[in-house]
Amino acid sequence: MGPPPGPPMPPPPRPGRPAWVLPTLAAALVVLVAAGGVGAYFLYGKISGVTSPPQVQTSPSRQPQAAATAPDVCAMLPKDEADRLVPDATVARSSRDSDYTVNFTCNWMNQRISFGEFWRSREIDVRVEQHKGEGAKTGRAMAQNSYEVEYRGGKYGETAKPSLDPDEKQYISPIKDIPGVGDGAFAQYTWRRDGKLLWYAYGTAHARVGDMTIEVKYQAGQQRKDAQILSNETTQAVTEANAIREVSGLVAHFAKGVAAWQAQHPNVLAKAEKSPSPSPTLSPSARPTPSPTVLASFPADCAAVTATATRLVPEPTTRARGTEAGSDRQTECRWLNLDLSGGEGVTKIRSAMITVHRFTNRAGAVDEPAAKAYYVSEQGGDKFTADSSMGGITWGKLADVKGLGDQAYRQFVQTRQGAVSASSGTVLMRKGSVVVQVDYSGHQRPADEQTNSPKVELMSEKEAMAGALTLSRAYLEALAKQPAGS
Repeated sequence: MGPPPGPPMPPPPRPGRPAWVLPTLAAALVVLVAAGGVGAYFLYGKISGVTSPPQVQTSPSRQPQAAATAPDVCAMLPKDEADRLVPDATVARSSRDSDYTVNFTCNWMNQRISFGEFWRSREIDVRVEQHKGEGAKTGRAMAQNSYEVEYRGGKYGETAKPSLDPDEKQYISPIKDIPGVGDGAFAQYTWRRDGKLLWYAYGTAHARVGDMTIEVKYQAGQQRKDAQILSNETTQAVTEANAIREVSGLVAHFAKGVAAWQAQHPNVLAKAEKSPSPSPTLSPSARPTPSPTVLASFPADCAAVTATATRLVPEPTTRARGTEAGSDRQTECRWLNLDLSGGEGVTKIRSAMITVHRFTNRAGAVDEPAAKAYYVSEQGGDKFTADSSMGGITWGKLADVKGLGDQAYRQFVQTRQGAVSASSGTVLMRKGSVVVQVDYSGHQRPADEQTNSPKVELMSEKEAMAGALTLSRAYLEALAKQPAGS
């Protein structure tokens, strides 16, 4: 048995930098993450290096006309069981009529489940095939033949010695028969590691019920939120015992559902949907992004640091906004001046912003574990882009900062993109159940030049980081003076 592995977890969306600097990194990150996450999914459906005994098929005979509506494979899994194994899943179904079978599939997937300091990944994939008769062979006989081929392939995989590269490892468990399910059923576990990128495991179960065969796969894993993206660093995946247990239970549900459908539609072929392409259904429905609400006045903690902020941003225009996203109650305070004098013929921009996340649980009590999880998630995302450049944005190295709350780090970012060019010093810090992001940004340019002019001179790292750290320390002092729970 191999160690508990798992597929790389996709990272959370990166938070915006100062409101007047809007980098468009998201599209590039989506491409990179998709390249990593989808890789594990595609390999999920095969056992690399293992060749099952070949199945020889001849031309199909004429088939009876399809006479029954399609079995609803997705409805065969009880909702509470689906929610337990794949919380908040996206569900997709499809059906297709082929030469030898009528195929019905359902997939439950959630590749980003927040769980403490981990991102979890869960997926169930089920395929039901109704076999057509072949000459003198009935559909039931063809289904039995298909099931036996899968069984022999599983037995072969137990002892097969595939040719692997030095950084590849693979383990395939012995077959475990599942009594009392359909006309026959078995389960098997696969674990594979491929270099530094892919590291995953899953359980598979096969069953036959009359002229239908069932294949179920269950994959689960997790990775720390602060782990390097597109790597198997800190990954864990479903163990052999858990995978075998879950797929054995899952295939029993689908075998029961298939038997019930056959009892209602004896000796007829199911009818596939007209569209041959998968028809995805989102479950639950897409949730709207919460819209910030402008607050009538500054929160007390922001008002307490206004003197410090206005030394960094003289004569500012101010704004305060609030948002609630689940257990995360957010406030954002900004001080901005787009037209500061930098001397004769020179215009400066200066911006200071404090974004506060306060985490509570369902009972309304402070939730420090949720704050820790959010902090390491942000840190992990910033580690990925640290000391790199993309699309006009250059990210500096991350550096831990001592003496700021329970945890803190800083980063310098330069942006020359779109309508605005600027640099920013950022500090992210956590104090108990509160996570605070402080940004201090700006540039200077000839007064007659536009904000994206090549003549724009970005704020120096020394000034940007000094301003962000000064404001961070002032905010923590103000936070300490606030009454508990405010």
